[in-house]
This record gives sequence, structure tokens and C-alpha cells, in this order.
Amino acid sequence: MRTRLTALAFLLVLSTGLLRADDPRPVVDASKLKQEKIANPALPTLHIVGDSTVRIGGAVKGLVGWGERIQPYFDPDKINVVNEAIGGRSARTYYTEGRWQRVENELKPGDFVVIQFGHNDGGRIGDPRNKHRADGKGIGDETVPDTMPDGSIEQVHTFGWYMAHFVTTAKAKGATVILCAPIPHKQRWEKERDFANVARWDQEVAQAHGALFLDLTMVITDGYKKIGRTQADKFFADKGTHTNSAGAEFNARCVVAGLKGLPGNPLGSFLSRQGQTVPAWRPGSPAVSNHTPNSAD
Repeated sequence: MRTRLTALAFLLVLSTGLLRADDPRPVVDASKLKQEKIANPALPTLHIVGDSTVRIGGAVKGLVGWGERIQPYFDPDKINVVNEAIGGRSARTYYTEGRWQRVENELKPGDFVVIQFGHNDGGRIGDPRNKHRADGKGIGDETVPDTMPDGSIEQVHTFGWYMAHFVTTAKAKGATVILCAPIPHKQRWEKERDFANVARWDQEVAQAHGALFLDLTMVITDGYKKIGRTQADKFFADKGTHTNSAGAEFNARCVVAGLKGLPGNPLGSFLSRQGQTVPAWRPGSPAVSNHTPNSAD
């Protein structure tokens, strides 16, 4: 009887989304994550928005996001770099928690916003295992109702709807927006293209609303193919989603290479000497993958 009650209690905790010890997509407690500030308001700012693959912030030991390793590639006398990503969020929850509104409030003409979501956006809407993070497929205006833990009903939009909102509101403030396809999983880059749907939706939203699209999935995939699976596997700190410090450094360099390959190289004039040494990435170009960090966590 006691064993049965214990099992029922376990299932109850799991269904309410409170059990996170073994969750491969942990939800970072925002109250324990230091909010980065704009150092010099007189300068333009590069705002980085995303999930735990962009910023862990020390919340989970050994895991590091690429946004935590990108600052050295930019000249602090020319541009601020503010990482506003947070672990466990999807495009939907970044919007519903008011996090995007805070970014929007900070934006001014001449700013840049790099946005990467996708790792937490999949799954079935309403499935408690997804912690009410899943959004709808596609880029349309349709909605799906989701009953929240407090009994309220949230009308959940498509992934593309949230991304389009980010783009249009940022552009209204005079910012340049760059949508990034997500970093690939450890198991899904060698024999298949990871995040194909998300990349397509990002690209469609960018084309429809005047943003730039960076296929970061493929920039990093090309880099992994150059160095090989054995080395690439050393860049991951868990079963296949989050990078360690060396992996985050590798991916940050890939981001810079991808940004330099965008039409007009919009952030080129803000790069540091370190950033200037990174070759621009273009489809079929292996240049970025020539760099391999010396150590891994």
C-alpha cells in the first residue's frame, strides 16, 4: 500500500510540473538569475534573447550558453552586449512572462536583437510534461486553448506568431532583428538536419516582416562536421542539448561567423579585434569550423 501511495505521489508531482531533477530542459528560477544591464546607454545595444542554450548563467553547474561567451567578440567602446536569455523558456513563455516586454521597453533606434528559440517550443499543448511551454506549429494566426494550473485559459499562438510579434515590435522601436535557428542537438547533426521546421518558420517570419535570418543550426553543424564527432561530443555537458564552456565558446564563434555572413554584415563595425579575425560563414563554407577550443569542461 505504501509503495502504491509513493508511486501516486510521484505521478502527481510529475503531472504538476514540479519535478525537475531529471528534466533535460530545466526551468531556471528567474529570481536567482542576475539581470544584465546596459553599460553605456549612449551606445547601441545588442540584445540577446533565447533559452538555456543561450544563457544558463551558472544556474546549473557545468552548463554554459553561447551568449555567455560572445562579449569578447564585440568592442565595448562601440556597442553594449546584454544577454537577456533565460533557461527553460519558449517563445510563448518568454512572451507571456513579460520578458519580451522588458526587452522592448529598453530598445532604441540603432539597437540589434538576436533571438533564438525552439528547444522548448515543441510538444503537445496541454501536456503537463511540457510545463505549458509548447506553442502551436507554423506561423499562422490560429490559437489553441490551454488550461493553466490556476484554472485560467490561455489562448496559445503559433511559434511564428510569437516570433513575428518580437520582430514587428522591435522594428517599431528602430531595432534590427536577427532570427536564429537553434543550436543542434548532440545526436541530430551528423546524419540529419536538426530543427528543420523551426528554421523554416523563422525564415518565413523574417521574410514576411523584414528581419534577418541566421541558420545557426547549419553554421554549427558545418563546424561539427569539420572537427568530427569525437571532438564535437566533448562540447556537451549533458545528454545532448546543453554545451559546456568549450562548446559555448565554439558556438559563440559560430554565431559571429554567421552574423558576418548576413547581407551587409550589419554588426561588422562593432566587432572587436577578436571578432574581426572570425571568417564570415556562408552555406557550404567550412571557415568557421577551423577553430577548436583548447579545453573542455
